[in-house]
Amino acid sequence: MSEVKVPEMGESIMEGTIAKWHVKEGDRVNQGDVLAELETDKVNIEISAEESGVIEQLLSKEGETVQVGETIGRIGSGKGSAAVSAPAATPASVPVESKPAAVQAAPTPAVEAASSDSSSSYAASPGARKLARERGIDLGQVQSQDPMGRIRQEDIQAHGTKPAAAPSAAVPSVQKAQPAVSAATADPTKPAERRKMSRRRVTIANRLVEAQRTAAMLTTFNEVDMTAILDLRKRRKDAFKEKHDIGLGFMSFFTRAVIGALKAFPLLNAEIQGDEIVVKQYYDIGIAVSAKEGLVVPVVRDADRLSFAGIEKQIADLAGKARSNSLALSDLQGGTFTITNGGVFGSLLSTPILNAPQVGILGMHKIQLRPVAIDETRMENRPMMYVALSYDHRIVDGSEAVRFLVTLKNLLEDPEALLLEV
Repeated sequence: MSEVKVPEMGESIMEGTIAKWHVKEGDRVNQGDVLAELETDKVNIEISAEESGVIEQLLSKEGETVQVGETIGRIGSGKGSAAVSAPAATPASVPVESKPAAVQAAPTPAVEAASSDSSSSYAASPGARKLARERGIDLGQVQSQDPMGRIRQEDIQAHGTKPAAAPSAAVPSVQKAQPAVSAATADPTKPAERRKMSRRRVTIANRLVEAQRTAAMLTTFNEVDMTAILDLRKRRKDAFKEKHDIGLGFMSFFTRAVIGALKAFPLLNAEIQGDEIVVKQYYDIGIAVSAKEGLVVPVVRDADRLSFAGIEKQIADLAGKARSNSLALSDLQGGTFTITNGGVFGSLLSTPILNAPQVGILGMHKIQLRPVAIDETRMENRPMMYVALSYDHRIVDGSEAVRFLVTLKNLLEDPEALLLEV
């Protein structure tokens, strides 16, 4: 008999949710067959059979949260009555599946429920989670000393000096949440639909709120005359497509311009770790992509070493993976700066939120014809785009942010300069 376990998924991912079982008890499977789909904070992962046999037990249900290394099923040989007798022969598996019910019967159900519900929102090591469960500590009440926000065993131990404080703090938070929900759905005569947030949507929500809570975030704006880029694309797009088998879009221009501006203002390509500033001397640019499950930010690695065609191909490849839900963790980790384009949805102006721990994000917007003063006597309608730079004011001064955008504007309005600056 072999156990089906939740695989290691990267340092920052310690748990996931069973999104779908592709098999049921009694099914015969071959080695390599996909057994289940696991939804994590960042990507969906397929769990495959490590050997051939018959599914004897499925220990976790769809929608349940499971930890890395946890056994979620068993595969047996399927000979004789093994498949039938296996559940009775392994009573130890019952408490694992019924643990939530057992917790609810405990003297402090609200506290334990709060801990269980909130645990998926916090990055913590397996040892820290185990220690928190043993001590009845809500991870949401633990102060992390890790610059990346991960909760470790020493954080639990430090918090454990006041074990009674977590329950008293957790109970009101759960109770206070109820009236808001009830008030929002108080009228049963009016139509409404209740949907459970996906793990990824919960993670996105928590990360955005955390970014606003921890960073001194400001946004500065400028506008770019897109005439030169549009003219260049019009003249070169057919030859570019024929030579490189990829379209010449706007993102390659903006990526190259961002890199040029980052080289001039390197603190926007940095992050804060404790009381230190880590200035990165490489340019892994995150490109925000809208997918079915929500916004994801795959990363174009070493973008400064890529040609226009190389950037366009990588972006197209990553966007395709995002929309087919086939991104790997390596596609999402380690960006140094992010670009997001709300203009594709018609946004004229917005203030993007930082993608922590990054300290800068550029927002692109809709290109719109607007009257522009060319000189003291002449006006022209020009294709203009507002651009927005949100930045962490803790290490980036306002003057640097403004000059970053001015540099970006100048590079974009003179596209040939991009070949020299990057």
